[in-house]
Amino acid sequence: MASMALTTSLSKLQSTRAVIKRSPWSSRVFAGASPRPFPASRRFGAMATSEATDAAKQGRNALNKGIDAAKTGSQEAKSEAANVAENAAQKTKDLAGKVSDTAQDAAGKVKQTAEDAWSSVKDTTQKIKDTVVGKAEESTESMKEPMREGAAKLKDNMKN
Repeated sequence: MASMALTTSLSKLQSTRAVIKRSPWSSRVFAGASPRPFPASRRFGAMATSEATDAAKQGRNALNKGIDAAKTGSQEAKSEAANVAENAAQKTKDLAGKVSDTAQDAAGKVKQTAEDAWSSVKDTTQKIKDTVVGKAEESTESMKEPMREGAAKLKDNMKN
């Protein structure tokens, strides 16, 4: 088991710039390694991390600009909707005023027509009354004369 672990470790050390020495009298192994330069893949990884951070910042800035644009757009839409509602209310008031004026004109015409009709009925009724009363008076007058004559004859007859 120990030899397998040693073999695996030795192969890893050999791929680096390590110096491995084994003493023939002992089972111990000496391994010395020189400091190795920073691997290129790690250097590019650090650059990639920096670029990713910059990209994230740019994304965050773009997101903030988008949010600001959305806020501005929603405020403009709200303002436009308020203007439309105000215009509709004003047009409704104007139309209601026109309808009211038209209704008042129509009511005035109906009132005038009713007054004219009432006046006509009153005049006709008065004419009928005058005609009936006049005929009644004529008939009364025409009846008074024969009655006077009859009364006078009766008086004469009673005296005789």
